[in-house]
Amino acid sequence: MILAIYVVFIIQLIFGFDKVNSFERTNEKPKTTFSIIVPFRNEAKNLPKLLKSISSLNYPKELFELILVDDFSEDASERIYIKWRMEHGLIHSTLLENLKLSNSPKKDALTKAMPIVKNEWVVTTDADCVVNENWLLTMDAFIQKNTTEMIVGAVVYKTKNNWFHHFQQLDLLSLQGTTIGSFGIGKPFMCNGANFAYTKRLFQELGGFGGITTQASGDDVLLLQKALKKNPECVQYLKNTDVIVKTKPENDLYALFMQRVRWASKTTSYKHAYAKLLAVVVLLMNLSLVLGGVLWFEGFLAGKIMVAVFLMKYLVDCILIYKTNQYIRKNKVVIPLVSSLIYPVFSSFVGFYALFGRFTWKGRTFSR
Repeated sequence: MILAIYVVFIIQLIFGFDKVNSFERTNEKPKTTFSIIVPFRNEAKNLPKLLKSISSLNYPKELFELILVDDFSEDASERIYIKWRMEHGLIHSTLLENLKLSNSPKKDALTKAMPIVKNEWVVTTDADCVVNENWLLTMDAFIQKNTTEMIVGAVVYKTKNNWFHHFQQLDLLSLQGTTIGSFGIGKPFMCNGANFAYTKRLFQELGGFGGITTQASGDDVLLLQKALKKNPECVQYLKNTDVIVKTKPENDLYALFMQRVRWASKTTSYKHAYAKLLAVVVLLMNLSLVLGGVLWFEGFLAGKIMVAVFLMKYLVDCILIYKTNQYIRKNKVVIPLVSSLIYPVFSSFVGFYALFGRFTWKGRTFSR
């Protein structure tokens, strides 16, 4: 029964994926003004690559600004920014110190930046990301052609050739596919703050992060849900490879587990009934495979039943991931059986731990 419900949900997302049309940029004269906000903490290793990609943007420099918010870094991040600023004086940029106002450092950082935002659109990304040179140019073209006040874009890992990074890439592709598919069926509920844009006016009309500051994470998903509740038609997905943002995967299992727990902790704050139901179904599907494996090992369940259930889940997952990969990465994707066998165990642990446990983030410990 769980398998049947799961398959129905994933098939819906597969069909929804195709309903989101790709956006083709034309040669409109750029006119949208953007304020890029990047909260960061101890990102000395990553900031140079992000700043280099910002300085390489194919967009008029008078039409965008960069606001960095330092969340009490203890490394050389500030010196790296100052050096970059001296070399790129044509780009208007500002460095702010974060102010602790709530249990959510990232929401605090964005809130701190908002009063000095001078442009109509706010774009958020992370310090460990790299943006495409046509990132803002494509957003501008999309804004000129559509009536929108909030834009969701894709995020992908820049991986090394090893199994652990590949495992994370498959997981992220499934999340990106779910995001696009949910927009296609008219039930969006996910986004990623590493590639997220909204008007300053909408942010103010929503009351900023008011009412959602108790959660340490969720500056993206929870704000999206506030916007959907107010006016779902103003929220749109931008499907174009020029706006895909690249980020870094984790390099050890503990860091990956804590990251996924942080992401999963947002689900308990979902207001959208579809999102809650999908989260429960996915957790039950993975948990049923784990428990089924134990029952099969102990001789209480026929092996052919386990194989049939696993293969059916594997098949629909492969279709969604394949479609997502064709859009985001446009290269060959292989879903190893070992990854599909390990993932239900990993996902089940993450799901249950997120309900009751704490997680670490940037050297700090947070409760759900």
